[in-house]
Amino acid sequence: MERICVIGLGYIGLPTACMLARAGYEILGVDVSDDVINSLNSGDIHIKEEGLRELFKKAVNDKTIKVSKNVEKADVFIITVPTPLNKENKADLTHVIDATKRIKDYIQRGNLVILESTSPPGTTRNVVGNIINKGTGLKSGKDFYLAYCPERVM
Repeated sequence: MERICVIGLGYIGLPTACMLARAGYEILGVDVSDDVINSLNSGDIHIKEEGLRELFKKAVNDKTIKVSKNVEKADVFIITVPTPLNKENKADLTHVIDATKRIKDYIQRGNLVILESTSPPGTTRNVVGNIINKGTGLKSGKDFYLAYCPERVM
């Protein structure tokens, strides 16, 4: 496990990517926002978190982090996209579904996919797992690993 792709570079994804880069992993941070990617590629961060700017700059200088709008092959994929509440006060899984569809073509045998976005029970298996299983022909738990690791930092 050497290359990690973090999908979503917001308040959870960017610090996660930076900490993993600090631990020595090669990180690809992916976001759909041009503003986020342009800001990060210019060396600036778009969120306020004590010490994060320095951590990000060190990762850039050490060449352990790269940011892009495009997904690439990796050993681990971590989905850290928003799951806002909809009008019915239920989690809107649109971003999770979109992120999973973006990574499915890059999943290979032995990869690990982690859903970190706050989401209802069953989302990992029934949404993320099903999209990858159907889209790749690989089976979660047999051909690739699938996990849920909720963030609880906010």
